[in-house]
Order: sequence, then structure tokens, then C-alpha cells
Amino acid sequence: MAKNCIGLDIGSSSIKAVQLKKSKNNLQLQAFGVEPLMPQTIVDGTIMDQGAVVDAITTLWSRLKLRQKDVAIAIAGHSVIIKKINLPPMSRDELEEQIPYEAENHIPFAKNDVEIDYEVITRQNASGQMEVLLVAAKKEVVHDYAQVVRDAGLNPVVCDVAAFSTQNAFEVNYSLEPQETIVIINVGAAIANINIVRDNASLFTRDVTIGGNAFTEEIQKQLSVSQDEAEAYKVGGSYDDHGVVPQDVEQIVEGVAEVVAGEFQRSLDFFLATAADTNVSRIFLSGGTAKVTALHRAVERRSRLTVEVVNAWNRVQLDSKLDAAYLAAHAPEAVVGLGLALRAPNDK
Repeated sequence: MAKNCIGLDIGSSSIKAVQLKKSKNNLQLQAFGVEPLMPQTIVDGTIMDQGAVVDAITTLWSRLKLRQKDVAIAIAGHSVIIKKINLPPMSRDELEEQIPYEAENHIPFAKNDVEIDYEVITRQNASGQMEVLLVAAKKEVVHDYAQVVRDAGLNPVVCDVAAFSTQNAFEVNYSLEPQETIVIINVGAAIANINIVRDNASLFTRDVTIGGNAFTEEIQKQLSVSQDEAEAYKVGGSYDDHGVVPQDVEQIVEGVAEVVAGEFQRSLDFFLATAADTNVSRIFLSGGTAKVTALHRAVERRSRLTVEVVNAWNRVQLDSKLDAAYLAAHAPEAVVGLGLALRAPNDK
């Protein structure tokens, strides 16, 4: 059995690495670390400063004393298109031949500009059709992410989609009732990945370009504070000279949370309008911005559903040498990296 990759989550505000040891009965976390990136290093999923990303990866590998070179990475944002399509039942070989032609009809990019992959969800649905999940990603974006990994002396062997990495991490940590439909929203600094899931199958995905930066920028603008101070205020971790978080921060954060939650609700409403007889039971938040409690409240108010924060280590055995408090503090934002660390070279 091929050894698992190290999960390398290249986000717009930080780089995360997750190394797992997989045995027959459990997953053990061997290494985890976060290396921050300067603002504007990655913008809307596009790498603007390749050297800064390479340096961050190299620093993280050195600090965690990682020797393994094979890594799995993920991409997100407007450069990725995910579509569920229905086709007449056909053999694997016929499907392989048909997919490029189908992609031309469903993907708004030129066929030669994208990498295409697919997965059969259902061989035959109630209408007698085969349901296929079609994924296309811009070649130049895939190339740029793979190149920074190579420039850091590592070997990119898997390129996943962030929404699916989040789903994989969720499924090893949580159990759902049969036929239960849930929403998993991974809220990063600049991009949120929305994934509606039932019975381990993705029913709907959408990436929206909104995230934790919206909170930070608004706090900075309205209070005239530094980015570091705004970041700390955002998650309730900073205080003024009198030992209290300024009341203005709460109002700013509540206001931005309403806007962000509204964006998520629009995607959920769109899905519910197109999926007859589907009831969503719960919403799960992950990513660094999941730590903003005002966002939970806003999402709960708008959706009228229970909102829970995903713990990446819920069913993962933690090596005793690791700092438990550090891991707990970063559990929501480790989710994509964990999903990537479950991958092995050449798996599907």
C-alpha cells in the first residue's frame, strides 16, 4: 500500500502541513504546523508572489523536521468548475472517451486550458441516467501551485479540490444518519467552499470569494488599527489597555458576519430551490474563520439550522509529543490539510 502524502494546504493567509500515520484501525497525527503568509501573496486563489510561498513551505518543512517529499495540494476559487451531469449509461471506456466532449458543453473555459477529471456518482438513477461529477481546473493555476511545491524541493503527486478535501476530512471524523443531508462550509481568509453532502456524495458545491479577510479589513478600516491587531480582535483574542475588547469590534464583526452568512444562505437557497424533497439538517463550519463566533450566530439565524464547528482531530489519535493546546487552537483550520493527508499517490 502506498504511503500517504503529507497534506499541504496552501491558503491565502497561511500554509498548513499535516502528516498522518494510517493503520488498519486508526489515524495518528505525526506532525502539524502553520506558517503565515504576508497579505496579497495569494489573491483569489492565484499565487502573486511565488518566492514567498516557496519560502513559507521550506520554513515549515524545516521547523517540523519533515523528510517526506510526496505531498497532496488543493485548489479552489474561480479557476475550478464542478458540475454534476447526467449521461446515458455507458462503459468505463466509453465514458473516458465521452468526457472531453461533455466538458466542452459544461465548462466555460477552452478545453485545452483545463485539466479535467470526473467521478461516477450513480451508475443508474431513478431516471435511468448515469450521474457523473465533472471537475475542471485551469491548467495555469494547477501548474503554479505544483511549481511552488517543486521549487521548495517537494514532489506534488495529488492535486485535489478544497471542497472535496474538506469532505474527506469530515467523513473520517464524523458519522451521519443514512440519507441525512448536511452543509459543510470551509471558510478561509479569502475563499469559502460550500459543499452539500448526503451519503458521502457531494450534491452541490460552490466557492464564494468571501472569508475572514472581510472581518479583518473592516476592523482595520473602522478602528484604524494594524492588521495584526484586527486579526486578534476578530477572534476575540485582543484587548485594550483596560483589558476588554472594544465594543465597536463586536458591532463591526456582527455586521460583517451578517453579510457573509447572507452569501452562504443564497447558495443554500439556490440548492434547495433546485433539489426537490431535500431537507438539510445541519451546517458544519471549518477553516480559520470558523472561530469567529458571530459567524455561527449569523448562519444559525439565517438558516434556522444547528451550526457546529468541525474538529479536524475528532477521531484522530494525537502523538503525545505534539502540543495539544496548539492542535486544539488550530483544529478548524487544519481540516483541508487533513483531507489531503488522507490521500496517497495514484489513488482516485
